Amino acid sequence: MRLRLRPADTSFYDLFARSAEHLVRGAELLAEMLSESSDKEAVAQRMRDAEHAADETTHEIVKKVNATFVTPFDREDIYALGSGLDDIMDMMDEAVDLILLYEVKTLPAEVSQQVEVIQRCAELTAEAMPRLRSMKSLEDYWIEINRLENAGDKNHRRMLATLFSGEYATIEVLKLKDVVESLEGAIDAFEKVANIVEQIAVKES
Repeated sequence: MRLRLRPADTSFYDLFARSAEHLVRGAELLAEMLSESSDKEAVAQRMRDAEHAADETTHEIVKKVNATFVTPFDREDIYALGSGLDDIMDMMDEAVDLILLYEVKTLPAEVSQQVEVIQRCAELTAEAMPRLRSMKSLEDYWIEINRLENAGDKNHRRMLATLFSGEYATIEVLKLKDVVESLEGAIDAFEKVANIVEQIAVKES
């Protein structure tokens, strides 16, 4: 029988939960950025602020793991999970920044569907992080994230088909493709986080 010391300190779980809440905020701002009536400059600034706050939480996680003798689960998994959550925020921030910098006026209709997938992934991730304390009721989370990632992949291919249909000028295709790839990167990053959570749960079971 393997005996493992469990620290009473719950701050790791609190930090992961906070990190996931940043993602919910980021997804909301990403959706707002798509609105034709939104102030793109103001939304992008709020996204930069949100990304900075997410970075601060990631730094806290790293600082905490470096200062803690007994961690709630393997250190490399803590690093991977913290980094994975941060990568998601970076991809959403990139998408918003590109829409602003490229002065994108019109986006394919499928982009809204892709952002809806991102919002749902963010909500599910935020709901799942507190459950790391008990390592229970997590399987539905990673199964649903995987399903959403598959849906996102199909939508991504449809968006690329639309971009290369001849409907858009070449320069617009180049701009929109960068935005579309950032959205795809965010969804892939959500799946990576779900895979890390699954690995942690299997180890700890």
